[in-house]
Amino acid sequence: MIDKKQVQHVAELSKLAFSDEQLEQFTEQLADIMKMTDELNEVDTTGVPVTTHVNGLKNIVREDVAQPGTNREILMKNAPDSADGLLKVPAIMDKEEA
Repeated sequence: MIDKKQVQHVAELSKLAFSDEQLEQFTEQLADIMKMTDELNEVDTTGVPVTTHVNGLKNIVREDVAQPGTNREILMKNAPDSADGLLKVPAIMDKEEA
């Protein structure tokens, strides 16, 4: 099934460090999980429809209809500083850094 060496390998790939006790615990847990999945694979699902989710929800997205936007003058009314219809913000980099 799965052994401590494989769990250690996956942990290293994931940049995780575990004590020997933790590795032993995770090895047992993963072995149990794999055993359960093997049991599920034995179940006969012939004729059972595919289930993508169990809530019966349907996509209820509204129609994508273009609508006129808000007037730029109204939007810029509370802007602290603007020019040519654009917001002006302080520079965050000096020209020497570019």
